[in-house]
Amino acid sequence: MTLALRHDITATDTDDGMVLLDEITGRYWVLNRTGALVLRTLLDGATVHDAARGLGEKYPGPGLPPERFADDVASVVRALSAAGLVVDGA
Repeated sequence: MTLALRHDITATDTDDGMVLLDEITGRYWVLNRTGALVLRTLLDGATVHDAARGLGEKYPGPGLPPERFADDVASVVRALSAAGLVVDGA
């Protein structure tokens, strides 16, 4: 699965992550650094698996199973999809 931002969504990087703006409604969403990393990785054409692996490399920790990172990526994708911010990039 690859993702793309909906055509009327603008993304802006911030010191703490990313802001997504719906240019039609004026609503905006704030992603923390982890959420922004996941979204950037997926927008660059990586798979969910690749994004999970990237999180594990960026935030290694003792006792954190790889499945945890996959669950975190899936959660970000679900939230972005539910908000209507992303579409299938295929």
